Amino acid sequence: MKANVLVLFAHPAIRKSRVNRLMLDAVRPVDGVTVNDLYEAYPDLDIDVAREQELLAGHDVVVFQHPFYWYSTPAMLKEWQDLVLEHGWAYGHEGDALRGKTLLSAISTGGSEEAYCAQGNNRFTIRQLLAPIEQTARLCGMVYLPPFVVHGTHSVSEQEIEGHANDYRLLVEGLRDDRVEVAKTAKLSRLNVDVAGLLGS
Repeated sequence: MKANVLVLFAHPAIRKSRVNRLMLDAVRPVDGVTVNDLYEAYPDLDIDVAREQELLAGHDVVVFQHPFYWYSTPAMLKEWQDLVLEHGWAYGHEGDALRGKTLLSAISTGGSEEAYCAQGNNRFTIRQLLAPIEQTARLCGMVYLPPFVVHGTHSVSEQEIEGHANDYRLLVEGLRDDRVEVAKTAKLSRLNVDVAGLLGS
């Protein structure tokens, strides 16, 4: 049985995007994928909590897709987390609505991969900087995968962006079809080191 994938997309300036726009275009038509563009859905920032919880309940895999803003998410996605992941629903006593679901961060960043390490300008790895999201997933009883990361967005070529978008589509299809072995991903810094190899294709 195929899984349903919910892509929670948060980009406050999508028309200026080089990478996230093409990544989103790559997965939008995939069967079993629902795209929820938060800035488009809530231009007044008034999030419909009941709608969002219903969407989450109806999907098996959740993807946070966004540019990596100040080592975190855009404001809308943080607001979404604050309001939608309610105590007693997503976590806490009897809060098991998300238990067993999978969470993936799919992000883009202007910095190179070398910049995200103890010796680099940013001092920490992307995985370390995403620790609050990983812990949120674990608190909610979700399985958190290593992130899908596109580095160096200011300098990548259009051909490279298309390659990343294709890898993203392959990964989302693999998650939908339950072809990603979680045990194999545990030691990866990011899932898109070798997506084809990860999916056994």
